[in-house]
Amino acid sequence: MTDPVQMLVTVTGKDRPGITSALLAALAGYDAAIVDVEQVVIRGRLVLGVLLRGPAGSDGRIRAALESALGPMGMEVEVSAGPPDDSSHRRGRSHVTVLGHPLRPIALGAIAGCIADYGGNIDRIVRIAQYPVTAVQLEVSGADPALLRSQLALTAAAAGVDVAVERSGLHRRAKRLVVLDVDSTLVQGEVIEMLAARAGCADEVAALTERAMHGDMEFTESLRARVRLLAGLDETALDDVRRDLQLARGARTFVRTLKRLDYRLAIVSGGFTQVTDALVADLGVDYSAANTLEIVDGRLTGELVGPVVDRAGKAAALERFAREAGVPMSATVAVGDGANDLDMLALAGLGIAYNAKPVVRDAADAALNVPYLDAILFLLGISREEVEEADEAEGLQVLAPPTSPS
Repeated sequence: MTDPVQMLVTVTGKDRPGITSALLAALAGYDAAIVDVEQVVIRGRLVLGVLLRGPAGSDGRIRAALESALGPMGMEVEVSAGPPDDSSHRRGRSHVTVLGHPLRPIALGAIAGCIADYGGNIDRIVRIAQYPVTAVQLEVSGADPALLRSQLALTAAAAGVDVAVERSGLHRRAKRLVVLDVDSTLVQGEVIEMLAARAGCADEVAALTERAMHGDMEFTESLRARVRLLAGLDETALDDVRRDLQLARGARTFVRTLKRLDYRLAIVSGGFTQVTDALVADLGVDYSAANTLEIVDGRLTGELVGPVVDRAGKAAALERFAREAGVPMSATVAVGDGANDLDMLALAGLGIAYNAKPVVRDAADAALNVPYLDAILFLLGISREEVEEADEAEGLQVLAPPTSPS
């Protein structure tokens, strides 16, 4: 008895109903087992691949049968035979997500080249979004995920794209906890600077904020100094800030989608509960931690009540939320932009720097540099089509993607 061979059947042509069923019907009369199958349609053109294992010498008969069945449907058929391989068992499997705005061939080529340089093989490529960014997901085998993550981060920065690397496995489908920084992440701008504008000390506070976000000043020291500048401000200014506060673009889509998937959502902020409590109620956030401004006789005293939620406090909050949600740390995601988010990003299973300072981008597992919070969904393997289908099912309006210029 001769050893079996593998046969790769590739079918291409204009897509139409019935092609897959006709192919499988034609194969039914042969002693061949399906090892793998994959199909993709791009702009109405079908590429269908079926990997078979069967007796040596049967590839010619199978080709003839498929050409007879599919030729009248306008399809082209190729069959190539070779010895079996164990590529499906390669170790070091990762999911690599690449985002570009736009995503250019030279950038994706640089990513692919880096994967190859470090022993990786791209087994599959799938587009998961075409707007507001283009996002593709690569299934990679044969490369150490940790090494690949560090090297691809450098390549992505040079190529002007964003990239995330996650180790493949069941944990990618598990319930997760997502923890977001608030200022300049979940919302646009910095709440304390909005208060400072009403207190007449905007420039002084902005300078202190910048020093803290870049890591040039210890956060607690900076926060207390900024809050002291607000002493005497009428508490009605907090009402004004809550009214004027704008969510990041895509924030509602991001939160809505996570809640549908039974994710737990938390916010941690070096800002103030007098503002974050309103976000919790509005968005249905599960957990939150922030600082509290002291108010006496309707005016800010320039002091805080209780311990400061600083860099270490954010990491501690992440751990506390994970325990309460029953989620392992490996299934947590943290998103932030400043130096006071570094401990939280390092502790999470996936730390994402969102439009962050350089020190944060360099330390995070993934960096996202587009102004759309819902693009984080793509880093989690959630496609734009899945988001829109869920919105349509709930009767929500789905915006059409922008058309490319001709």
